[in-house]
Amino acid sequence: MSRTSTLYVCSACGGQSVKWQGSCPVCGEWNVLEPVRASRAPQRRSAAAEPLPLQAAAGDLRRLSSGLDELDRVLGGGVVPGSVTLLGGDPGIGKSTLLLQMAAQVAAGAPVLYASGEESAAQVALRAQRLGLSAPSLEILAETELGTVLERAGERAAALLIVDSIQTVQSERLDAAPGAVSQLKECAAELVRFAKRRATAVFLIGHVTKEGSIAGPRVLEHLVDTVLYFESETSSRYRIVRATKNRFGAVNELGFFAMTETGLREVRNPSAIFLARAPEPAAGSIVTVTREGGRPLLIELQALVDRMRFGAPRRIAQGLDANRLAMLLAVMNRHAGVSLQEHDVFVNAVGGVRIDETAWDLPVLIALASSLGERIVPGALVAFGEIGLTGEVRPVAYGEERLQEARKQGFQTALVPRDNAPRKPIDGLRVVPVARVDEAIEAAFSSSPRPVQAARAPARS
Repeated sequence: MSRTSTLYVCSACGGQSVKWQGSCPVCGEWNVLEPVRASRAPQRRSAAAEPLPLQAAAGDLRRLSSGLDELDRVLGGGVVPGSVTLLGGDPGIGKSTLLLQMAAQVAAGAPVLYASGEESAAQVALRAQRLGLSAPSLEILAETELGTVLERAGERAAALLIVDSIQTVQSERLDAAPGAVSQLKECAAELVRFAKRRATAVFLIGHVTKEGSIAGPRVLEHLVDTVLYFESETSSRYRIVRATKNRFGAVNELGFFAMTETGLREVRNPSAIFLARAPEPAAGSIVTVTREGGRPLLIELQALVDRMRFGAPRRIAQGLDANRLAMLLAVMNRHAGVSLQEHDVFVNAVGGVRIDETAWDLPVLIALASSLGERIVPGALVAFGEIGLTGEVRPVAYGEERLQEARKQGFQTALVPRDNAPRKPIDGLRVVPVARVDEAIEAAFSSSPRPVQAARAPARS
């Protein structure tokens, strides 16, 4: 016989208590404990699992292709059988569209079940028709009860199960509304157990809060294997899928898509998104080569220096670390003789992308000097490098790959740290190595920068 008990679950962190308290015993928040009736069946002891040798345990798990190369790149090479992936993003950004397109591609060679808790089967089919998707073997299930969803997926031996969304499904074991903390934890845990037991790849769509994080307890992201975020700049038709957690691939890998009338289309050359520069060269603009995941990207950085009108000077950074910008301004003042203490400073990474590495240090300083002195940076110049507190230009990882990508995109001059200078010349690209901040700013505006010399130290990659 099953037993019913009452637990008090924190709506903020998911912590549990057997009795009501004014504050959560886990996170300390007040008035967040809510009663939940949980039905627990007596546990049966299952047969003990036997350990396996590592090679035998690996078996022959081949990744499934999602049919979208950009999505396969973010996932680490394809969909791993038995994995659980959580996809979050703002409302209307295209989460359901992306997974419906993937489901139609996978259904051509394997059984797929699309469980929709927010739309009816007819509405999902209508969206598929609008996208021009033809997948007769793709099955749609409009159901919110998790037990029924898992039962149907097991009967059909589905290779891929898509749940849209995790906030709409509920387990009959808990007497709580869908989307509650207890329901999210129980449903996610049950889906993980099903995926590992049946070797079924599971994709979950998750709602996000106004802060941009996935709604629900943090344990939801800990349970799954991969966490993807769908990002987009306001009013832009371009979409970026970013992996913030991936047990089977690189973290911070990016996939680029463009939203069209027929759904999401892959962007084969993402650097072109961020290089749509003004027809006339302008002061304060420069191109850098950043690296996101496993690919180099060319991104335009813009800087604006304006005389301070009142109060304290403002330092605003879009897509870059504002604290690091303040540090770079101090280095620029101390070691390059360029003071911006009486100026407002604004920097922006064009295209809505966020750069989390330090290779943008050098190009931002050059862009600031360009805006301050109204001096235009040559349009065929690209720069990257990290700046140290003592004014030195430090090397960054994967310098050779960054230079090759710059040459591929048609740039003719590269301003790089001395230790990133290549051992062999690169056809069509003149590399100018620099060691100090003042030397870098002078070389950026020189009409005839010094040609590259043989690297003093072995090239770093």
